[in-house]
Amino acid sequence: MIRRPNRRRSRAVTVAGLAAALLAGTTSCGLGTAGGFSPTGTLAGPLAGVKTLDGTPIAVGSKNFTEQIVLGKMLVILLQSAGADVDDLTNIPGSASSRQAMIEGQLDAAWEYTGTGWISYLGQTKPIPDEKQQYDAVRDFDLQRNRLVWLPPAPMNNTYAFATRQDTAAKLGVKTLSDLSKVAPAQRTFCVDSEFAARSDGFQPMLKTYGLTYGQDVPASSVKRLAEGAIYGAVDSGQCTFGEVFTTDGRIKALDLAVLEDDKNFFPKYNASVVVRQEKLDEVPQVAQLIAPVAAKLDDQTLIDLNARVDVDGEEPVDVAWDWLRQEGFVSG
Repeated sequence: MIRRPNRRRSRAVTVAGLAAALLAGTTSCGLGTAGGFSPTGTLAGPLAGVKTLDGTPIAVGSKNFTEQIVLGKMLVILLQSAGADVDDLTNIPGSASSRQAMIEGQLDAAWEYTGTGWISYLGQTKPIPDEKQQYDAVRDFDLQRNRLVWLPPAPMNNTYAFATRQDTAAKLGVKTLSDLSKVAPAQRTFCVDSEFAARSDGFQPMLKTYGLTYGQDVPASSVKRLAEGAIYGAVDSGQCTFGEVFTTDGRIKALDLAVLEDDKNFFPKYNASVVVRQEKLDEVPQVAQLIAPVAAKLDDQTLIDLNARVDVDGEEPVDVAWDWLRQEGFVSG
């Protein structure tokens, strides 16, 4: 049985939503987190030589959806195992609250996404298609403006995509978004959520990039607007041929969906990176050494598998994080 995952990050933060979230997230009542217990092990493998953090206090945060909590728990476990005194503030409700906590120094470190940083936090309107160039731009801008350091990113890219059933992909001969133009109009049906349908970098601009016009090549009657969590099941049951998905969602694996390649690089890049306040990194520079080999292992398929263990199999994020770190030889115990 597939469980609905925790609410995902918003891809765009409105002014009103930002103000409300900041107010809720920075009051005297705290960040509203639910950190819970995280195990501590012994650093192993490529991390065995990392210098101890000697009880240095470090506040670690995450947003409140599955992938973020799993990644946040990994960071908590690694820092604890390196000897830091970790304040676990994972599971913060909302991107805006998490970001403001980092800006104000309530958080010292958290995983973030390059696309979120560039578009939602730094106010840029045009994503950069090249992953490295996008990372470099976010890294340089946020360091200059906010003294926040973006450590080298993971290869995982949790961005928008479209998926279909494996048998449908084989029958229609589609592997890329460019192939949509070859699909017969009657089969060219889509499920999207309301936000994506209205975004300036969403559904209609995507169609235009790939040579299709909404209202002509894709009539309004061929598009269903569903809640994000319902789209995966709708594609699997044949309610629509193609559905909007996120590339590291565990339901892709659970339902064995085929993800179409974004061969014209339309969608923004959302590579994950640990962001650390410059002041804290100056105090304990070995944090970068601690994170680098772990981030390098986190590709799309790894996150699909880890997310599925939570959202499909019902495991706890902290257990998934701990098991993976042990299996990869980063910690023992």
